[in-house]
Amino acid sequence: MSDKHTLIQPDRGQQATAIHLVDKKGLEDFTKTLSAPQRAALAAQRFEGDGYAHAIVPDGDAWFVVAGVADPAKLSSWCLAKLAEVLPAGSYRLVDGDPGAALLGWVTGQYRFDRYKADKAKEGARVLLTKEVKAIDAALAEAAATALVRDLVNTPAEDMGPAELEAQAEALAKAHNAELRVTRGDVLEREYPMIHAVGRAAERAKAPRLIELEWGDAQHPRIAVVGKGVCFDSGGLDIKPSSGMLLMKKDMGGAAHALALARLIMESGLKVRLHLLVPAVENAIAGNAFRPGDVLRSRAGISVEIGNTDAEGRLILGDALTRAGEDKPEFILDFATLTGAARSALGPDLPALFTREDATAEGLLQAGEACDDPSWRLPLWNGYREYLKSDVADLNNSSPNPYAGASVAALFLDRFLPEGIDWAHFDTFAWRPASKPGRPKGGDALGLRASWKLLQARYG
Repeated sequence: MSDKHTLIQPDRGQQATAIHLVDKKGLEDFTKTLSAPQRAALAAQRFEGDGYAHAIVPDGDAWFVVAGVADPAKLSSWCLAKLAEVLPAGSYRLVDGDPGAALLGWVTGQYRFDRYKADKAKEGARVLLTKEVKAIDAALAEAAATALVRDLVNTPAEDMGPAELEAQAEALAKAHNAELRVTRGDVLEREYPMIHAVGRAAERAKAPRLIELEWGDAQHPRIAVVGKGVCFDSGGLDIKPSSGMLLMKKDMGGAAHALALARLIMESGLKVRLHLLVPAVENAIAGNAFRPGDVLRSRAGISVEIGNTDAEGRLILGDALTRAGEDKPEFILDFATLTGAARSALGPDLPALFTREDATAEGLLQAGEACDDPSWRLPLWNGYREYLKSDVADLNNSSPNPYAGASVAALFLDRFLPEGIDWAHFDTFAWRPASKPGRPKGGDALGLRASWKLLQARYG
């Protein structure tokens, strides 16, 4: 229940420390309401109303907080997150107004990944009170989905392989009375040959599989959510350098996003027929690893020449997207840590967004701006399809030239989808190389909340 949550609680007048929000423009007027010692305390802490800055001000035997924000009348998701990281444990309330969007950052700012640490953080919780009781559950659900992505991505590959992704899907299915199907072994090789080929070199405990979950009323609109689940990417026989492998535990970040979005959909009871698909593999090296120059069959019947074994994510997604399209959903959404080219173009904070429909792109971009989860649209330009030509097969999985890598990868995926289906693809980093308020260094959800807001707008 929301009123028992340790980080956000309904404001019923309980004792709490006050937080005053000010911006640079309003700081002078605010200081006029303070006593001389309080003004001196602000000056001593060099508080000037900058965003994320704060000061502790004495008030008799107690104290209150003054925090700088860009606009006290329009709080962002992250404007209180720094406070949630640094204030002493206790309960707090805003003096004027309610936190609104800032509820999310208050929770995500207190996220810690300490699974492998002997000395776990022992400080108590910072509790934020709000009279917006109806907003609590929504904020907690989105924060929990974000934490799920972070936990899955931060977990090393030894403890987060295909079997562990399957276990996550199984737990979701049991919690929400959904149907779970897992295809592996000879059946996987026969029906999803590209998924099998990419993952077949992994040890038996990390064998490749396609994980599917279905939930919801069959009469409701059918949607598919697909996530790339490469639990570790060595690059295959086109092996990565050690520096390139260091973060490859995060190559299942697309699967983490898909699982988290599925949980949001099911927890909320969204009126859709959900089809979740996670192709889960480890791109390992062994005597039976797939090779450069091999030609793979695909579920779609399209033959694919392997130009680079390190372009494996698009192969497993090709089979999964084909399966998703067979049931004729009205919308397919996929997440993948697909290309370094997207990171070179947009940096770590902006997922590259590709869509077939302009209206879908606009909806996702607007939703992202509204909830502080931005992305940037890149083109699915037909002129680049020639980069995927093969001399011996229908497609090559890797272009020999270095141009437009993110667009070329998206065009590869597009070939495995039926015409006429609305489709959106996030090429997301799923990682933060440096901490920001509410967003610690490590695995993170990028594009998740924007997608959730779009689905709520369409089907809620």
